Amino acid sequence: MAVGRGMREVTLDVVPLYWDEAQARLMLLDQRRLPHAEEWLACANAAEVARAIREMVVRGAPAIGIAAAYGVALEALALQHSDNWPAALQPAIDQLAASRPTAVNLFWALKLMGEALQRHARQADLPQRLLQLAEDIHQADIEASLSMGQLGAELIARHDRHPQRLMTHCNAGALATGGYGTALGVIRAAHAAGLVECVHVNETRPWLQGSRLTAWELLREDIPLQLNVDSAAAHLLKAGDISWVIVGADRIAANGDVANKIGTYALAVQAMHHGARFMVVAPTSTIDMQLDCGEDIPIEERDAEELLVLNGQPLTVPMPVCNPVFDVTPADLIDVLVTEKGIVERPDADSLAALMSRDRLH
Repeated sequence: MAVGRGMREVTLDVVPLYWDEAQARLMLLDQRRLPHAEEWLACANAAEVARAIREMVVRGAPAIGIAAAYGVALEALALQHSDNWPAALQPAIDQLAASRPTAVNLFWALKLMGEALQRHARQADLPQRLLQLAEDIHQADIEASLSMGQLGAELIARHDRHPQRLMTHCNAGALATGGYGTALGVIRAAHAAGLVECVHVNETRPWLQGSRLTAWELLREDIPLQLNVDSAAAHLLKAGDISWVIVGADRIAANGDVANKIGTYALAVQAMHHGARFMVVAPTSTIDMQLDCGEDIPIEERDAEELLVLNGQPLTVPMPVCNPVFDVTPADLIDVLVTEKGIVERPDADSLAALMSRDRLH
């Protein structure tokens, strides 16, 4: 599918969401149904978008932010006219902000939409302006992913130009972004450059984003992969032939600490112990300079049913459950952070401050 309006047009093999111009609806690929069925969910207002985010129809920090931006635009289009646009749309913005607590791209996108709302509140075409901004946010994310993919692949090539074995966790691909991906964007670009022998895909319990989503994306593009249970990662890394662990991020604190899917912290420790390099790939919209360190990042805890029940069938007896969605990887375990503004080796507070002061690299 081709996307983009006003910027370069990009053809995407995997499209997680798009704006249906004819129906004035946001269309979301229902990621709960993958890989067995490709079903689309139409959202007509902010409440439906918030529910889709909360219920994991759409997931991944960049994609959540894009969907929320469209949600604000949908609400404005549904109202068509208001004597007080900020007051009319604030409940929708609040509802979207409450849908997921950890992914900072959600709040970043809503902040941009809120600023545009205040700036153009007296304009008769405010709904169309908000829609255009949502589309711009969507397109900018795709452009950022393409840039990060190229930068990450070049970095991999600088270390070794032979085909390599890589490992990734959760899904940081096209499905988690506007299309193309962060961690999988690097892997896509590396594969195109002949740098990938095999991608080890962690299954990523309990939602199995690795086995359901990442594997689905890689199989569609004939990128060689091997699926493994999460607890096999250390065993595979010990063999010494995995050169890079490549992951995305849901929020990055000002000192470089990274919140990502639960299990990422353990992978970073294992990678350092076994000599594999650890790469985090994320747009600068994921960096939260208002939070000093990872301890300040709110960690979402999801329902116990996700561990106790599978496809409606009990896996065990009722009991207390710990089900955090994310963990925090300290910056000193991260070899490199790849963003659309450039690469940061061994990220820390000073290097992230310098990064955020740059203009975009491309």
